[in-house]
Amino acid sequence: MIVAFDIGGTQIRAAEVRAPGALGPVRFWPTPGTDFEVFAGVLREAARGADRVHLSIAGIVDPLTGKARIANIPCLDGRLLASDLGRALGCRVLIANDADCFTLAEARSGAGIGHEVVFGVILGTGAGGGLVIGGRLHRGARGVAGEWGHGPVMGRTDVPAWPCGCGLSGCADTVAGARGLERLDAHLTGGGRDSRAILSAWAEGQVAAGRTVDLWLDMVSGPLAMVMNVIGPSVAPVGGGLGRDVRLVAALDRAVRARMLAPPDVALLVPALHQVEPGLIGASYMAEGI
Repeated sequence: MIVAFDIGGTQIRAAEVRAPGALGPVRFWPTPGTDFEVFAGVLREAARGADRVHLSIAGIVDPLTGKARIANIPCLDGRLLASDLGRALGCRVLIANDADCFTLAEARSGAGIGHEVVFGVILGTGAGGGLVIGGRLHRGARGVAGEWGHGPVMGRTDVPAWPCGCGLSGCADTVAGARGLERLDAHLTGGGRDSRAILSAWAEGQVAAGRTVDLWLDMVSGPLAMVMNVIGPSVAPVGGGLGRDVRLVAALDRAVRARMLAPPDVALLVPALHQVEPGLIGASYMAEGI
């Protein structure tokens, strides 16, 4: 028996894997963020009888060292997480980043079916991504392949290079997600609208919201176009909260393709098909694609 987990900073979600891509009922627990023994106890109870556990997690495990970098769950940060949890649970533990699991889900049973190279784009609170080649997750030498949101790429003089959670400033992550859209809107208008209100106003044709979205498209499409040139995917499913706005995804697709060296004639960035439980679905495929 395999149990899949999606581990976030506030909630743990778990489901039995009945077959790759097929899950049993999803169960929920609050995430114990500061006590590893309590955290392991929750997983042990949820995975009782499991031969293997697959974790989708909001963090990175370095393939060379096995150490986890998980800023929002302090009791896991810096641990040799797969081995520590394996001992605590008494079974094999496989771990992948949540954006990687999202991309694996889309590649195997979502918008990426039939595509050799799939680049998953997360536009959630911030920006993330993953890369699947030939049906297998490609994580790179240090486990961060696909993380297009980091690195100082912002070069405009009319927009601040805001500090990023990674320690740098001017990263795409500071403007690409929902908080970034709100940051740009506040910079332009001085207002305090959330991302849903901005996009609703944009859909209604409000001029101020249009300027915000135009600026967002300009700042986000450049880094993504460079990623598409380098990696060469034939499809890029978009997930996360902003990824649910079909009109926004279509506008971003047009802006990205306009900046590519050899743009395709059809849409490259498309809404993800797995909008519900992509982390758990991706984790269910982990043995096949990791």
